[in-house]
Amino acid sequence: MRLIPSLLRSVLSHDLPRSRVLAALLLITVLGLALAPFVFPGTKALNVAAKILVFIVLVSSYDLLLGYTGIVSFAHTMFFGIGAYGVAIASSRMAPGFTALAVGIGGALAVSLLLALVIGLFSLRVKAIFFAMITLAVAAAFQGLASQLSDFTGGEDGLNFRLPELLSPSTEFLEEPVLGVVIDGRLLTYYLLFVVAVMLVLALLRIVNSPFGRVLQAIRDNDFRAEALGYRLVTYRTLSTLLAAVFATLAGALLAIWLRYNGPDTSLSFEIMLDLLLIVVIGGMGTIYGAVIGSALFVLAQSYLQDLMRIGASAVEGVPVLSQLIAPERWLLWLGVLFVLAVYHFPNGLVGRLRQARRGS
Repeated sequence: MRLIPSLLRSVLSHDLPRSRVLAALLLITVLGLALAPFVFPGTKALNVAAKILVFIVLVSSYDLLLGYTGIVSFAHTMFFGIGAYGVAIASSRMAPGFTALAVGIGGALAVSLLLALVIGLFSLRVKAIFFAMITLAVAAAFQGLASQLSDFTGGEDGLNFRLPELLSPSTEFLEEPVLGVVIDGRLLTYYLLFVVAVMLVLALLRIVNSPFGRVLQAIRDNDFRAEALGYRLVTYRTLSTLLAAVFATLAGALLAIWLRYNGPDTSLSFEIMLDLLLIVVIGGMGTIYGAVIGSALFVLAQSYLQDLMRIGASAVEGVPVLSQLIAPERWLLWLGVLFVLAVYHFPNGLVGRLRQARRGS
């Protein structure tokens, strides 16, 4: 019996939830994502679950920058797009297979590391808003470049490509469905995303709870004191940028593998960057668990709030003001209201509030 808690502590890098409510939410999220194809049938539910997995990795990687190192960067979606374009370009120009995926991911990682190194060495010496503006300019330039190089990127139309036969929806491994679910390449692709996402999140937990992660938090809290202790700020900030770029690139590759398509609006849109900021604030900065909970809540609200409002609008049809307020086309307004309420009631994020309540009790 003691072996299980010890193993769990080791897997979570001794960073336990420290709140029963948070532990329950994490367990529900993980089990929900693991069983999504069987518990929530339908194409939309599976797409939502896959998007949650991708965003968990992407938001966790951004939290390494913002929450743990204190770096405000607007170029994070650039690395996300590089990962997606790497897979798309390689798979569209090479024969469908795992070799094409490996080449695409490897090339994307090389480009991301090079760009992250340049940004880290030349831009991290400037302070706060100036660095944020530099990264915003770089991200905007890269998005424009991706739209204009149509011979490589497909331009505004993007790129469609084929996956290895093993991951193709046309490949069926069993003749009969299991619990009403067809066991095919699409299902295998989803569980590939699930396993890789879990491994990447656990790797990030290991990083932030290592001595290296503690130094990043020290730099975030008081960079002058950290430098006085002998830590080279530029070195650690650059390493943090490189690591965050690697995980964001892998998240982009996962998105492209799932969609079998990539374009500028799919992975390079500034709206994705805004979503990252919202999720980090909602979940709680400086905690990987906040990225998990925040991503799940945000993507679910983004995907189903309009459907819920459509049901509510039909129930109050004919009521002069109320029917207009909860009209489905106003779902973005209510999503913004929910965000404001979340920030007001959970200034430290959902995870921070739950842990604070646990300490208070």
